[in-house]
Amino acid sequence: MDKRRITNPFDVEFKPFDRYGSIIEKMSWHIVSLDKKKGFGSFILKLEPGAQSIPHEHTGFEEFLVLDGELTDSDNTVFRKGDFVTFEPGSVHSSQTNSGCLLLVFQMGINRPI
Repeated sequence: MDKRRITNPFDVEFKPFDRYGSIIEKMSWHIVSLDKKKGFGSFILKLEPGAQSIPHEHTGFEEFLVLDGELTDSDNTVFRKGDFVTFEPGSVHSSQTNSGCLLLVFQMGINRPI
């Protein structure tokens, strides 16, 4: 099966997170399958302690599974290990982590920075 890949999210090489054109400090990612132009695919996102995403709007669904750590959303909702989170198209937010976290992200549309 030459068209199959197996990815262990706990054993991958991370690169600086540059999804919005410039690198966001304390964030890195490993692309599993992502069409960057259409915003469809999946990736593993690692946030170091103190990392914060930029405010953005979802143009399509985005879902993620918290594999490790905790992430706090802009409305102070805390996502913990095992939580599967869905953001619907049109949702606006940003997130931050005090302790660091690891996310498995499924993106179905481009996020628009605001």
